[in-house]
Amino acid sequence: MANCLFPEWYPQDAIQLTWPHPESDWAPLLSRLEATLETLVAVIARYQHVLISVADGGTRQRLLTTFTQMGIDTQRLRLYVAPSDDTWARDHGPIAVAREGHPHLLDYTFTGWGGKFPASLDNTLTRRLVDQGAFSATVETRSLVLEGGAIDTDGQGTLLTTRACLLNPNRNRQWEQTDIEKQLRRDLGIERFLWLEHGHLEGDDTDSHIDTLARFCDHGTIAYVRCEDQSDSHYPELAAMEAELRAMRQPDGTPYRLIPLPWPSPCRDPEDGHRLPATYANFLIINGAVLVPAYGDAADQHAIQALQNAFPARDIIPIDCRTVIRQHGSLHCLTMQLPCGSLNLSP
Repeated sequence: MANCLFPEWYPQDAIQLTWPHPESDWAPLLSRLEATLETLVAVIARYQHVLISVADGGTRQRLLTTFTQMGIDTQRLRLYVAPSDDTWARDHGPIAVAREGHPHLLDYTFTGWGGKFPASLDNTLTRRLVDQGAFSATVETRSLVLEGGAIDTDGQGTLLTTRACLLNPNRNRQWEQTDIEKQLRRDLGIERFLWLEHGHLEGDDTDSHIDTLARFCDHGTIAYVRCEDQSDSHYPELAAMEAELRAMRQPDGTPYRLIPLPWPSPCRDPEDGHRLPATYANFLIINGAVLVPAYGDAADQHAIQALQNAFPARDIIPIDCRTVIRQHGSLHCLTMQLPCGSLNLSP
């Protein structure tokens, strides 16, 4: 492929995960989150490799024992010791771009979504993996603050993103839109920018990451969250976002095929009742399958059906994310894909 940002559906070597630890905000929910991640690893390992960074050698050995007992092929697993602040690999993991037919990984600066949370360990995690030989691809460091969840691509030079996040002064204070576009043209081979003005989820710490709102399924198809309940506080913003998506055009001038994703019933924190940013747009594309966040809601099945329509040749597999959403993220936020040629697959 040409020099450009890889789309998520490009064949992958692995999915990258960052394992939680007791010194993080996950402490009260650690065992429940680990159970969710164990299920996630078991599913992904049926299709491809999984790269997991862990806090220490003891955790590494414990997980290898657990995965062996679960019947997971440990030849599909790559575990490295690399301390972290949190689990959101989508935002501190490397972003893959094709150059002359080969993958290169770009290690952008991560600041905990504009300084909201500690991120110093997360920001050095990719370099720690490089030092241990985790990647076969070249890794380059960038000073630009950029999270993987903030951008989505059709793999043909078009980038879909939100102004609320990518142009937020809490990321790159001195950068104007033209500066950001110039950098991403150079780094990622972007030729067209589709900027969303609208779209917001209550409880979202990311300033409207695109992967919570609208996602490319192929170069001509976008799946997006739709709220039909006019009494819901999200209705005005999501209706305005839907209108923006309907007005967008492909490079040849044709409209995008739009696939609406259902709106789950309000998902609330069981302790203080605040609303959590549950969204089905946070799905993950892997080799041969699409993993869909599930919230124990009647809308789960409708989301599965919608994404089966978007990905008719892939298995559609729900992953229970009711624990994950307690920390204001979901399935896609936990993961980062590494395209073929990125991972060191030697024993």
